[in-house]
Amino acid sequence: MPGTIQSIERAAAVLQFLGAVREPVALGDLAQALGLAKPTVHGIVRTLVGVGFVEQDAETGRYAVGEALAHLGDALDVHLLRSRASAWADGLAAHTGLEVELGVLTGRSVELLHHVFRPDGSPQRLRIGERQPLHATAVGLTLLAFSPTAARPRDLELTSYTPATTTRPLDLTRAVQQTARRGWALVDGTFRPGLASIAAPIRHHAGVGVGALGVVGPRERVLTPSGGPAAGLVEAIVTAADAVSDRLQERL
Repeated sequence: MPGTIQSIERAAAVLQFLGAVREPVALGDLAQALGLAKPTVHGIVRTLVGVGFVEQDAETGRYAVGEALAHLGDALDVHLLRSRASAWADGLAAHTGLEVELGVLTGRSVELLHHVFRPDGSPQRLRIGERQPLHATAVGLTLLAFSPTAARPRDLELTSYTPATTTRPLDLTRAVQQTARRGWALVDGTFRPGLASIAAPIRHHAGVGVGALGVVGPRERVLTPSGGPAAGLVEAIVTAADAVSDRLQERL
């Protein structure tokens, strides 16, 4: 049987000690209590501070358990996500003139938590609560790329919705890898003919993808003639998704 990892054991000991005391602890006292060298403990707490599990008082230099650790086991409240994202989704629709979708992973599909109409007054259908395929939508590709609980491409049923839909696991794997590398997804007519979509991830604890924010619209409004994203569109979507991610962290 493999042995234990000493550095993890020591980090756990630091957290257990800090969680058991009422007041912040000085580095020297922490090292003495654990029977470890001061430089060793200093390296451990600096790492734990970096990930939010430990906090250091700016005035005294003492250490205490960080709030991020208290919320480590929290599941994302989808109502919180929707409330934090709604203003940015509305603003994105107004800025781009496109419909906006906020989706989360539900089983092996996307569930739309929020949907904003195109601000052009054209006939549209509200899509909140709609389930969409992971492999054929930009929001879905984003979730496949950034959600650690998403199914693997080869485990999905790759239904064809249009002639452009990706139906081979290898092609989908490449699309997911490309999305992960560049930080946003783009699809062109893969779910609804003539419509293109771009989406970016919304992140929560430790950068884990918990949702995706995207725009959908006629191909000629989303893409250039060469098939790339229209000027400034990716930046607007990524900025909005990052802002929602930051708002989620305000809960910590």
